[in-house]
Amino acid sequence: MRFLSFLRPLLATVAFVAAAAGATAADFKDGLDYNTVNGPRPDTGKKVEVLEFFMYHCPHCNVLDPVLADWVKKNSDKIVFKRMHMGDDAQAKAFYTLEALNVTNLHEKLFHAIHVERNRLNTDAALLDFVVKNGVDKAKYLEAFNSFGVQTKLKRAQQVATQYKLDSVPALVIDGRYTTSPAVAGHGLTSADAAHKVMFQVVDSLVAKSLQERAGKK
Repeated sequence: MRFLSFLRPLLATVAFVAAAAGATAADFKDGLDYNTVNGPRPDTGKKVEVLEFFMYHCPHCNVLDPVLADWVKKNSDKIVFKRMHMGDDAQAKAFYTLEALNVTNLHEKLFHAIHVERNRLNTDAALLDFVVKNGVDKAKYLEAFNSFGVQTKLKRAQQVATQYKLDSVPALVIDGRYTTSPAVAGHGLTSADAAHKVMFQVVDSLVAKSLQERAGKK
């Protein structure tokens, strides 16, 4: 056990150095830097789906969010980005309600309210008040909130998280085949920035690998 405790930070350092040098999929190990899962490949044409599992009250998700948003913009020609909110709480239901209404401008505001303004927003009533104050029609919100579609999305998210063997957030699923996260890719690293850098190197390599697989290349 002592040897393994010493080895993991060493491996993490090696992975970080490889990432900084422009690593490829061969430089990362299945079961260490990412995990292969037996999921269906999403129908996204020539592009690769990158699916984020997150929770609004998660501080690690809050820190990752702007970095992930920048990465998504830079890779929009290769990927289709989607989100799922893990869990079955008030914030998860608010996320799927806003998604049903195609309201996309409150995502960063919700993170800011919870983590900067220290507004917990952990009840349906508090979230309703927040979204209405930010321009969402109350009647339309409540209609979507109580809809069968939102309930279905809540259940579906839990099923998908189980399918991909995810038990923590933030986590990314690449093309329905691979999962990774700052904690997995950045194992042994104590800096969030360093862990993010390694994770995106891993994700870049898995996106490239998935693109080759989609093109029928070995």
